[in-house]
Amino acid sequence: MAKHIGILTAGGDSPGLNAAIRAVGKAAERSFAMNVIGFRDGFRGLVENRTVRLNGSALSGILTIGGTILGTSRDKPHRMPMGGRELDMTEVIIANYHKHNLDALVCLGGGGTMKNAYHLMQHGLNIITLPKTIDNDVAMTDVTFGFDTALGIATEAVDRLHSTAHSHHRIIVLEVMGHNAGWLALGAGLAGGADVILIPEIPYDVHSVADAILKRSQGGKGFSIVVVSEGALSTEAAAHLAELEAARAAAESKKERKAIKAQIEAFRLEQLNNTMRLTRQLEELTRLESRLTILGHLQRGGTPSAVDRLLATRLGTAAAELIEQEVYGVMVAARGEGAEPVPLEQVAGKRRVVPLDHPWIRSARLIGVNLGD
Repeated sequence: MAKHIGILTAGGDSPGLNAAIRAVGKAAERSFAMNVIGFRDGFRGLVENRTVRLNGSALSGILTIGGTILGTSRDKPHRMPMGGRELDMTEVIIANYHKHNLDALVCLGGGGTMKNAYHLMQHGLNIITLPKTIDNDVAMTDVTFGFDTALGIATEAVDRLHSTAHSHHRIIVLEVMGHNAGWLALGAGLAGGADVILIPEIPYDVHSVADAILKRSQGGKGFSIVVVSEGALSTEAAAHLAELEAARAAAESKKERKAIKAQIEAFRLEQLNNTMRLTRQLEELTRLESRLTILGHLQRGGTPSAVDRLLATRLGTAAAELIEQEVYGVMVAARGEGAEPVPLEQVAGKRRVVPLDHPWIRSARLIGVNLGD
């Protein structure tokens, strides 16, 4: 009997999603005679039973296209907004999975998708996931598809900002994505020749950053480039957040934990404008004109790089092979030039952050980049 598989993309969009969809679909159909359908807009499409047949014509010509032809959403199976309320739609998903006689469901996404996929796996569904995110923070894989493209875009931005910074003798602050992990800022900063790189893993002292910029200025360098992860925090903010997290962990009642969680969320919301505050602080401390550029969703868009197309194709075809072998409950991780199935329980709820002894960190320090500490 021919196998039936479903595919969905969830979370934020990312370059390489269409390449991965194409790889899973083509390998499944052509090499293993499987029937493939896609669910629109992530887990919501699985709940609402909105599907598209992913045959040869649907998959043709999508390799180079950014975004996802299936659409995406951040809806969670067990907490989905429906009619003004949040409902657990797990049983509806299970029913639709069986309605389509699926042998497996392939979920393409980042950290949140891994947790949601693991939830469905625990409810008896055959699940395989592929790691995508421009933040490169999915656990247990060498790299995620989407990262290389975003890294190229962020590096080009640093390159372009050098011109205006040099011409106007300014401090240019560039904010790139990365709430919890600094891979993108660190990589783009190193590749683009930034003078200061601030990442979530290393809380920064604004006076240390200002001193480094002033030393450059006194040494005849009339400009400085500062690359900042959106999740980078000052030492004071990081200490306060750590206190809140510790209090939440020590809380004895559910009500108390919920109240502290609300405080944490409110504090994180306050930090959304942190890079703007940092830019003003640097101008005040150095008396040098400072300008802020926020790349935002530019980093997610456009044609995926050759590296991301190759990675997505490699992982997608590996997923089809694993389904043929009836290996389920795994994420297809990048390992060297190959792919390796990793149990979902080792991935869900975990995050890959930049180790403080990582070679990129060491290289940055050796060439004199200020990391804020």
